[in-house]
Amino acid sequence: MSSAIGANIRRAREQRGWSQARLAREVCRAAQVQGDPVGRQEVSRWETGKRTPREWLPFIAAAFGVPVESLKTPEEPAGPPLPPLADFLPDDDPLAPLSAREGRRIGIGQVDDLQKRVHGLRLADDVLAGGDLIRPALRELRSAVKLYREGTHTDEVGRQLLRQIGELAQIAGWIASDAGQHEEAERIYRLGISAARQAEDHTLAGNLAGSLAYQMSNTGREAEGLTLAQAAFRDSEAEAPPKARALYLDRVAWAHTKAGGTENGQLAMRALGEAGQALSQDSEGTESPAYLYWVDAGELRVMESRVYTELHRPLRAVPLLREVLSEYDATHTREMALYLSWLAVALADANEPEEAAAVAERVIVMSADVASERIADRVRVILRRLQDYLDVPEVAALLADRESA
Repeated sequence: MSSAIGANIRRAREQRGWSQARLAREVCRAAQVQGDPVGRQEVSRWETGKRTPREWLPFIAAAFGVPVESLKTPEEPAGPPLPPLADFLPDDDPLAPLSAREGRRIGIGQVDDLQKRVHGLRLADDVLAGGDLIRPALRELRSAVKLYREGTHTDEVGRQLLRQIGELAQIAGWIASDAGQHEEAERIYRLGISAARQAEDHTLAGNLAGSLAYQMSNTGREAEGLTLAQAAFRDSEAEAPPKARALYLDRVAWAHTKAGGTENGQLAMRALGEAGQALSQDSEGTESPAYLYWVDAGELRVMESRVYTELHRPLRAVPLLREVLSEYDATHTREMALYLSWLAVALADANEPEEAAAVAERVIVMSADVASERIADRVRVILRRLQDYLDVPEVAALLADRESA
């Protein structure tokens, strides 16, 4: 029964595009309790069947707005994980060409124009959040798919157009995920995987699949995230340049970390080491796709520090985060706030609550006008972590300010 309840809770949560942290918050609100007695980890235990939410079940149902019995009724069991990337293609693929196309002729010029718009959207994402960019991103993606399906073009132009649709889907999916629209992001990523595979661009397909795996790992689908991250690396490894392999291994490391357990922690550290080795093979003579411009040694240090934080190894995490933050572009507000949020948690783990509270306050101030669900969730993570230090004046003052805000 507990596995059926867990599957139903997860299904209802994902249908609403909620994170596990969001569900925990809604349950506490429905129960009219304070202090966050239910957190993301507890929701994860419910969904995996490790714990049955007996007394919480009526409040879970209330949060979803459904009858309690609907959460108890078993549904057909889900099939086993499907590791090949082909299994992640969308149903009723909207990229299937029309049987008789009579639209305008599409040439390489239109492909070049689309490429510039995709790159412009990617650069905009460096300084703006998902909530600000989701509408233009979806508009661009719809227009690009329509251009491909309704226009006529040579096979080569078609491949180039599919490649740009794949790149556009990657950044649009990332934007949708940042805006908290996880179901929409998943549909976009699957569309992009289809486009990249039809264009026979396995490196791009791996990037899209890795992006989807990253979202899964961060939204309570850790087992699926790990399966897909490994598939993304495996299916594209032979053709991927060193910078791409480093990125895919970074995502494998994160997926192992989120999956939890000693063995996964060890595998995460191994993947981080392999990512560093892959990046060291990159050189000026190695051609990497333009969309990987941001992958460098600094980004690998960020992931390494996050893994250390998640594994509760603050003595390794804090120095790395300080180093990265000292070099980071302050105009990239969202990423700066995210990295600072990891530093705040690592400082709390290091028993430095005063400094953790100071960093947390900085995150809160920076994120006030940033429309990013990622940052909002990280703020909640920090505040829950600081609950262990309520007797510290700086922490008590910060939490009191948040309650009165």
